[in-house]
Amino acid sequence: MKNILIVEDEPDIRELLCAYLRNAGYVPTGAADGVAALTLFQTQTFDLVLLDIMLPKIDGFGVCEMIRRRSQVPILMLTALDGEEQQLRGFGLDIDDYVTKPFSMPVLLEKIRVILKRAAGTNEDCRLRYRDLVIDPDTREALLDGRPLELTAKEFELLHTFLSAPGRVFSREILLSKLWGYDFFGDERVVDSHIKNLRHKLVRDYIETVRGVGYRAAKETE
Repeated sequence: MKNILIVEDEPDIRELLCAYLRNAGYVPTGAADGVAALTLFQTQTFDLVLLDIMLPKIDGFGVCEMIRRRSQVPILMLTALDGEEQQLRGFGLDIDDYVTKPFSMPVLLEKIRVILKRAAGTNEDCRLRYRDLVIDPDTREALLDGRPLELTAKEFELLHTFLSAPGRVFSREILLSKLWGYDFFGDERVVDSHIKNLRHKLVRDYIETVRGVGYRAAKETE
């Protein structure tokens, strides 16, 4: 169980992040400002810090600088600022990565997983191989016959979901919850649209429809 400190001054976002990470198996602790974050960091042990830049009392850069004086704990910055200057300033303080608001919850979880894996020093090959397909969750690359596929973030997440559990059928409701977030209230047909585009890029039939249920990775032919 990995402990994650979430430093975010907007209560709704902080609570949403805590709920989502808790549901993913992490142990989140929230802080509403920079002073509270540093107090928690001094009294508890965390495996990763999810740190907003625009904070009351002490901003994210100041919090990061103080943390780095005593620890190399992984830091993932949340920011509404996507300018090069802000990002370079963060990397100059040895943060591990940025996530720009608004962000995808599944992408955020994937970044957290990769950062924690890197911090743990594990080097196992996490690539998934299925027939002529190879996907790498760490680099988010997909190869077909050794050639890279140009996939959107959601298309990659869909393909990764199917190949991670060959034979399992995923309903549209499950895919919406898993990839778009449990608070998504859009049309379920968005799943069909993304799968149609993904199938077009794969050329071959790697994803099959289970009528009345959902989708799964197509069975391998002997």
